[in-house]
Amino acid sequence: MLVDAQRMLREALRIILGNAGDIILVAEADDGAAALALARKLAPEVVVMDIGLVGMSGIETTRRMLAENPGIKVLGLSAFADQRMVLQMLEAGARGYVDKSAGSEELLRGIRAVAQGGTYLYAQAAEAIVDSLRKRSLQGSRSQTLGRREREVLQLLASGKTSNRIAEALGIATGTVEVHRRNIMRKLDLHNVAELTRYAIREGLTSV
Repeated sequence: MLVDAQRMLREALRIILGNAGDIILVAEADDGAAALALARKLAPEVVVMDIGLVGMSGIETTRRMLAENPGIKVLGLSAFADQRMVLQMLEAGARGYVDKSAGSEELLRGIRAVAQGGTYLYAQAAEAIVDSLRKRSLQGSRSQTLGRREREVLQLLASGKTSNRIAEALGIATGTVEVHRRNIMRKLDLHNVAELTRYAIREGLTSV
């Protein structure tokens, strides 16, 4: 099944899929609601899903579709190699991701790969995933360099407490809190309390 908001693109892809020889296009949809209804009715083996749907996004449509029918294999289709979108589409359950500018052979390889139970990422999407993993690894290694007291100070800072309040809570001098804060910023390469707070939330040190 082909799900894309642009009629002209769907018509072009219909020709490409029709000429493939081993692929049968069973349905088309131009929005998330129609895609979900058709998926319930037809249970297609593979769904090529445009991420940029109007209204319900392709990411949310994928999430709902797979919740109803986990056997469907979704191949994400987008005009952007945005790292965040790639990750969100894969987290929603898509088996692969292809850029609209990649060419017809790339799309066909992606469809065949996910149909056979595999995964498929075109080059830029794979690079985005690698970059994300590298950043997460770097953030993890940085957090491991913080001592127990530094993590306590960071948690309290992210909760909105002043240096004086932190000193009272931990039973240490205010000057010591300031030293810990400077060391934390240096180790994490962060430069203000807002950045420290975002880091603490991302690392699960606070739920603020």
